[in-house]
Amino acid sequence: MTIALKNLPTSEITCATCRACCCRLEVMIISDTGVPQEYLETDEWGGEVMARLDDGWCAALNRDNLMCNIYENRPWICREFEMGSEECITERRENL
Repeated sequence: MTIALKNLPTSEITCATCRACCCRLEVMIISDTGVPQEYLETDEWGGEVMARLDDGWCAALNRDNLMCNIYENRPWICREFEMGSEECITERRENL
């Protein structure tokens, strides 16, 4: 069986071109993935969320390389947010 790769969708968004726009979104903690306590806070409704710094970016984002400092323990929502997805593209457009 031969798979026609030319029919697969391609994206200009890759790890090399990612601007970490999703790291400005509020991230609720909905399951235990091992996020270190230092990266967690409680929101105004009592929910557990990822901490954000004064600039609005996620506290776990490495500002030098735009990579997650806790990638192996990142929240479930971060694991589900796909690079190049419609949500990703929308966030990129809104954060130009």
